[in-house]
Amino acid sequence: MELKRVVVTGLGTINPIGNNIQEYWNNLEHGVSGCELITSFDTTKFKTKFACQVKNFDPANFFDRKEVRKLDPYAIFALVSADEAIKDSGINLDAIDKDRAGVVWASGIGGLQTITEELKGYFAGDGTPRFSPFFIPKMISDIAAGHISMKYGFRGPNFSTVSACASSTNALIDAYNLIRLGKADVFISGGSEASVNDIGVGGFNAMQALSTNNDEFKSASRPFDVTRDGFVMGEGGAGLILEELEHAKARGAKIYCEVIGGGMTADAHHLTAPHPEGLGARNVMLRALEDAEMKPEEIDYINVHGTSTPLGDIAEPKAILSVFGEHAYKLNISATKSMTGHLLGAAGAVESIAAIFAITKGIIPPTINFKNPDPEIDSKLNFTFNKAQKREVRAALSNTFGFGGHNSSVIFKKYTE
Repeated sequence: MELKRVVVTGLGTINPIGNNIQEYWNNLEHGVSGCELITSFDTTKFKTKFACQVKNFDPANFFDRKEVRKLDPYAIFALVSADEAIKDSGINLDAIDKDRAGVVWASGIGGLQTITEELKGYFAGDGTPRFSPFFIPKMISDIAAGHISMKYGFRGPNFSTVSACASSTNALIDAYNLIRLGKADVFISGGSEASVNDIGVGGFNAMQALSTNNDEFKSASRPFDVTRDGFVMGEGGAGLILEELEHAKARGAKIYCEVIGGGMTADAHHLTAPHPEGLGARNVMLRALEDAEMKPEEIDYINVHGTSTPLGDIAEPKAILSVFGEHAYKLNISATKSMTGHLLGAAGAVESIAAIFAITKGIIPPTINFKNPDPEIDSKLNFTFNKAQKREVRAALSNTFGFGGHNSSVIFKKYTE
């Protein structure tokens, strides 16, 4: 069968360096760090006292008081970013077939803040099981997709993808596949996460996954630097409107770019560590290129997973060299988690928008906070350290990898008729 073409027609985000798309893109270009000391809970006894948090945001500007009580922060971030994406797309909700409009929304963890609050309340009491009737609907990881579909009346496919830090890239790939197979015309797809709380930080501290560089917290997210000591937690969300090309053209939509391919693999290696040679990462990029029917030399930019962890930042460049060969040295590579922190299940959507920024603006966002090279990482690769670079980007690939060995890559291409 002839596959449909899929384009991106709307974008929305709320994240540690931008409460909307324009603010996010501006701060990406200028290499702004979103890291700050945590003030939402007492970190006195915690190993990590900082995170990349959403700033200057009041849910009351978007929802009434009753609605806020029914929503976990991760769902709030989902609804805010999805709403911006819908408005940005210019889509007339009364003019589309809502039976062919769907939602695929991701979260690696879901309503962790709600779980935290409810369990604290229970264990502080006398053992009587007093729980909010909204406890379960607030915390389940599919509820954001449900809220989005109900708000806009989208009656097509509706579900959540959960694959740890690869979750929202998987969501985008699922939406892309459903459209190109002719199962739907439009999707709101993306992801959100809100795990900057005592249980989230404490849990990742126990795994020794987070940076504990409290003395230099502003620059603690330093991918590929030899002094890196773990990732920095982030929060927020991002949404993309994916649309069948002819459907978008028929309504005169602006088109940011085309989604051209996606790949998904597993390391089948370790609970939390990547394959030391980046085998799963290598395979997922090859699958994405095969799906896109593209040669490695057609890619100009890779937004890497690049979390600032000791093992992950070694494995991924090895995989890139394995896939791209000599062309790897002609690529621009950057790890925008150096600015946003790691948004876990929302990372793929937020970073896909950074890749789209590179295509539409001709600007490669930097990998900030780099000072000291790691002898185990090929220094001839162009990691776009510390300052944005101008470059025409025909196609960009975005990588995300998750605990459990989940890998996903998506490719965006400059739109042409």
